[in-house]
Order: sequence, then structure tokens, then C-alpha cells
Amino acid sequence: MLKKGDKKLINAWAFYDWANSVYSLVISTAVFPIYYSSLTESFANIEGKIHFLGTDWTPTTLYNYTLALSFLIVAFISPVLSGIADYTGNKLKFLKAFCYLGSLSVMSLFFFKGESTLWIGLLFTILASIGFWGSIVFYNAYLPEVAYPEQQDDVSAKGFMFGYTGSIFLLLFSLVMINKPDLFGLPNAAFASRLTFLLVGIWWIGFAQITYSRLPNNVFNKKPAEDYIWKGLHELKKVAIEIKTQPILKFFLAAFFMFSVGVQTIILMAGIFGSQELGLLTIDLIIVILLVQIVAILGAFLFSRLSDKIGNLSTLKITIAIWMGVCLLAFFLDKSQEYVKFYFYILGGLIGLVMGAIQSLSRSTYSKLLPDTQDHATYFSFYDVTEKIAIVFGMLVFGFLISVTGSMQWSVLFLAFFFLLSFVLLNFVRKTKYVQ
Repeated sequence: MLKKGDKKLINAWAFYDWANSVYSLVISTAVFPIYYSSLTESFANIEGKIHFLGTDWTPTTLYNYTLALSFLIVAFISPVLSGIADYTGNKLKFLKAFCYLGSLSVMSLFFFKGESTLWIGLLFTILASIGFWGSIVFYNAYLPEVAYPEQQDDVSAKGFMFGYTGSIFLLLFSLVMINKPDLFGLPNAAFASRLTFLLVGIWWIGFAQITYSRLPNNVFNKKPAEDYIWKGLHELKKVAIEIKTQPILKFFLAAFFMFSVGVQTIILMAGIFGSQELGLLTIDLIIVILLVQIVAILGAFLFSRLSDKIGNLSTLKITIAIWMGVCLLAFFLDKSQEYVKFYFYILGGLIGLVMGAIQSLSRSTYSKLLPDTQDHATYFSFYDVTEKIAIVFGMLVFGFLISVTGSMQWSVLFLAFFFLLSFVLLNFVRKTKYVQ
């Protein structure tokens, strides 16, 4: 078994980002939303609504509610499962189970091809999301077990850099296949899109095997009793009580919640903002998506190096300040501006610069703030639940403000308030030996 801090072990852990990030880019951000939108438009009624479960829905609303439901399910089950995983020492088995659920569900989206199979699209969207986010809980929990505190900023950044790089490769191939299906002997772009879903699932489940071959299981040699479910719930309760007594973790999780509201909402809504609010073409949105991914590789690397020099907390504050600038820039954009698409490219570049940075730094900072514990999965489940609740809350706030103001621009501007609150809360996080 490879020892903690070993380069081979670290690379194997980071490679799971390479495996799973194709889901977040190709399925969550690029190909599937466009496929879903165009397909549902083909069988929508005159009012632009589709019929499902006895109710008429706008396609976007139905899709958003579907994703929100998946986040709530993960928020509910992950703390319980992580408690069981920590008690039994079986994080690797849970990581595999969620990976297989997610990848097989993504492949099942291949069978979503019309109104009669809408239920397939929605059901496996939920299951794929649960598989992805559920696996992330246990993947993140491995960070303190594969790397020492002084390594964790760079290791966390390496994971995101692997993820962005791998997902770009598959996205570029998918876009060529979708836009030139005849080159691959495919009948049309719709079939090429569905084939992309199969490729994402195969990529995810295939490359994950590299990670599984080297990650250790049951690091602390735990020997669970038969009533491991109740013991796991007890483990969850114990960690919840411990967090209440640790003001550093409480303030960090509060700050993490606030900036996650802004970050995740912007990531999820950027494409819709560009198309509906600014009237940009699909090709412009694809260019921005690729730009964000490429710049994010550089951003994750640069800010991990910066954190080595000035500390995690100061670096996080810089990224938060840039995010506030993103909100202000987006507020002043208008479709009537002559060069609006180029301004949106600049906006995408700024998002990319700090997207990978804030995600990798928040993960490593939380890891370094943890007490000396064997309950890494349970502690990280609280981290991931905080993020999921922030996503749901952010989407609700964003949608509410759109309904009140009739504009996404005011909604984006209001997100700056959450970044400001997170900036303030980080000042209450006491510095430690490894977090400065």
C-alpha cells in the first residue's frame, strides 16, 4: 500500500477529477442542457410548455427543479452514509458505488430521445447528479489521508487541474462529433449528442479505475460491529456535536456557504444569462465555456502558489473580491452594447481565473482546519451538504429576484452581497499552523 504523501498515491487520487469532471462540464454545463432545451422545444405546446406528471411546465423550470431535488437528496443521505463509511472504514466502497450509479445513469440518458422518454431524461438526470455529488463527498474525504497538510493546497489544485484538462479533451471531441456527425457516419446531431452521453459514462467509469487501484481502504483498520448502521448514525451525531464546539470550522463553513451561493449560482446560470439576457449565439457560449475551463487550469495553479506565499485565508479573500467584481461587471452588461460578446468573453476569463482557485482552496483549507480525527468522510459530508444547500438556496434567490425585477442583471448584482458576507466571515476564522 502506498504511503501518505507518496506522489503516486496523490496522482491516483487527483485522477478521479480527470474521470468525473466530464460529467460537470459535458452533462451539467455544455451538451446535455442544449440537447434538453432543443428536444423539449420540439414537443412543447404553443405556450412553450411541456406536460409532465399531470402538470404543464416550462422546460427550464422542470429541469431546475429536477436538479434541485437531486441536490436535496444528496444533502440528506450523504451525512448518514459518510457516518457509516467512517465507522466501517469503507470510504472506497461508497466512492465506487456512487461513481457506478452516476456513470451508468449518464449512459442511460442515451435513451432520452423524445416526449415519450422524457421520464428517462429526468430520472437519470437525478440519479447521475446523485452519483456525481455523492462520490465527491468520499473523494474529498480522502484528501487528508493521501496528503500532509503542507501538501494539500497543491494537491487539491492538481485535482481540479486534471479535471479541467480531461473534460476539455472530451468536450472538444464531442463538439466536433455533434457539429459534423457525417464525419463519424452518424445520422444527425441529436444522435451524436446521445452518443456523447455514452462516452461520458464510459470515460468516468473507465478512468476511475486508476484511482481505485491505488487508493487505500480502511486506513485505520476499523472492525465494525453488526449494527453498523446505528453506529454510523452515532458517528454522525458525534461529529455534529464536535463541529458545534469548534468556532473555526463554524465560521469557515458559514463563509463557505455564502460564497458557494454566489459561485455555484453563477456557474449554473452563466449560460442562460448569456443566451437570454445578452442574446448571444450558441457558438459564443461554447467559446466562453472552453475559455473558462482553460483559464481555470491556470487559475487553480497560480492561486495555489499564491497561497503558499500569503496563506489560504488571504488568497481566498482575493478570489472573493474578484468574484464581487464579476457580479458588478455582469450587472453593467447589456445586449445593446456593440461589443457585448467580447465583454462576456472577458467575464468568462475572470470566472475561469477564480473558479478553480476558490474551489480547490476551499477544499484544502477545510481539510487543514479539521481536528486530528479518523472521521474524515463525516466531516467532509458537512462541507458538501453546506455546498448543496447553498446551490438550492442560490437558485431560489436568483429565480425569486428575476420574478420581482424581471431582469437577471439585478439578480447577479445581489449575489455580490453573499460574497461580501463571506469576506467578512473569513475574518473570524482564526489562523492555525497550516492555515494563515
